[in-house]
Amino acid sequence: MTEQTRIASTFGALKEAGHLAFMPFITAGDPDIDATLSVIRELGTQGVDLIEVGFPYSDPIADGPVIQASYTRALDKGLHVNDIFDGVESLPTDELPPLVAMASYALLFRRGVEEFVKRAVESGFAGFIIPDLPADEAEDVGKIVRANGADLIQLVSPMTPKQRATEILKAASGFVYCISVAGTTGVRDDLPPELTDQLNWLRTQTDVPLAVGFGIKGPEQVDILRDAADGVIVGSAIVRMMEDLGSSAEGNAAALSKIGVFAESMVQATRKK
Repeated sequence: MTEQTRIASTFGALKEAGHLAFMPFITAGDPDIDATLSVIRELGTQGVDLIEVGFPYSDPIADGPVIQASYTRALDKGLHVNDIFDGVESLPTDELPPLVAMASYALLFRRGVEEFVKRAVESGFAGFIIPDLPADEAEDVGKIVRANGADLIQLVSPMTPKQRATEILKAASGFVYCISVAGTTGVRDDLPPELTDQLNWLRTQTDVPLAVGFGIKGPEQVDILRDAADGVIVGSAIVRMMEDLGSSAEGNAAALSKIGVFAESMVQATRKK
């Protein structure tokens, strides 16, 4: 019997308890790696279920202006992939929520997929989201990821044809990243009404948990997803709060507190039955 991954175990425990997963997204290296690690520790303290860590890249796929700007700031300061690996490796990742690496395929290809995945897992990552992974490479990359005991999370958007979505779902593990709207990431006031229909259809096609991202801004949007999804992902809202890090000791403390309060409110919202 194959041992469950950390991500699968997390979603399994949440489902048994009747809870949704809350997964915040953060940009690695903005304003620096020390700040990134502080945010990860704060999010862990607040009881989030998973943490998605964005690897800055010069040509990000589908990321909105807030996340693109954070990637640019990190890269302008000379951030290297090894800085992220070394920083995460210094954390007690066994005591933290599972970390998911959001990385462009170009970063994996440049380093070598096997080497990138092995190094990432060794440093403490439990899963990978590769938004620009070519369809003809997905099976091979998935095998490498699973051989290292991690999950390759697949993405499905409102624009994904059902036939294509069915093929994507066959290779999905950990959870399926369900993009709530067509377009780029970013906070929106409303979620599209057709999202529930899309999630209900996906549910008939797979037993892998469904997590919704893009446009989720706060606790008020959790209830409409409660019966249709297994988790919610928030990115731009938290990345914007991270913009205040690096100004001063007092500014860092205030920003971390603000992030912590927001994370706590999201955790509480996902715990309601």
